[in-house]
Amino acid sequence: MAKTSVSSGRRGLLRAALAACVFPATAKQAFGTAAPSAGPITKAIPSTGERLPVIGLGTDAFYRSEQPAIEAEIGRMVQLGGTVIDTASDYGDSESLIGDALATLGLRRQIFLATKLTAGGGVFGIGSDLGGEGSFQRSLRRLRTERIDLLQVHNLDGVDRLMPLMQRWKQAGQIRYIGVTVSVQWQHDQLVQAMRRYPLDFIQVDYSISNRDAEKVIFPTALERKLAVLVDLPLGRASLIREAQGHPLPPWAADIGISSWSQLFLKYVISHPAVTCAIPGSTKLAHLEDNQAAARGVLPDSGARERMQRYWRDVVG
Repeated sequence: MAKTSVSSGRRGLLRAALAACVFPATAKQAFGTAAPSAGPITKAIPSTGERLPVIGLGTDAFYRSEQPAIEAEIGRMVQLGGTVIDTASDYGDSESLIGDALATLGLRRQIFLATKLTAGGGVFGIGSDLGGEGSFQRSLRRLRTERIDLLQVHNLDGVDRLMPLMQRWKQAGQIRYIGVTVSVQWQHDQLVQAMRRYPLDFIQVDYSISNRDAEKVIFPTALERKLAVLVDLPLGRASLIREAQGHPLPPWAADIGISSWSQLFLKYVISHPAVTCAIPGSTKLAHLEDNQAAARGVLPDSGARERMQRYWRDVVG
């Protein structure tokens, strides 16, 4: 794999975050809910007990012109212990770029690969070209794989028609887990209905320190139904990073292994008991390394989460 240059400042941030895997006992007692470990923090998929690293990779901004950078990102994520890659049939070249990168790097077996489809193609009926079984077969070809780890109904579009097909594909061993996704708050009530109606393993929902509706509406049902939760938009499409620019990190951030705003936002998300994995989007190696560092060290406990909320509200927001 070709080497990609990273600024010395970014390297320093990553080294600091990785070094933060070791904390004094007082810091762990005050802030942490899990002991530090050499590898990334993992959480279990409730339906099977299989464990996933808590930070993955979102890919809705993958473009063919950035193929070398995408290949470098995926290779580096695996080096850092990450495994989860989330894409969709309507993310342009994303599925093909991921499939090509995994084949070139020989990493398919190390990756937990998630994609999405709709009944009619496109999302919300926009840009439809191929849906249902045709979409699934195309995803297999693009991703250059015989099996998808997680297949999700994108934004609940056609879930009634797709669920029997997905159950059949799961029984045939073509997919391992079934899920549904939303990315907008107005669909949260519909998501709860789907969680109660269908035999799901996963849901995917929008959630961040400034977008906490899922805590009240979605997460209680996810815990009750024992569903794994992927979080999309944990950085608010980078809007949180822009809002935080120019503001200092909390003075206690280092106590929980935080050396950047991205890490603070991600640690907040993954520390919720219902959340299994966050999938921040990234197309730059330095950003991926920064995001993956959030999976190291300890998770904030309930007291630390409240301090994060107050700091965001009073100092930044």
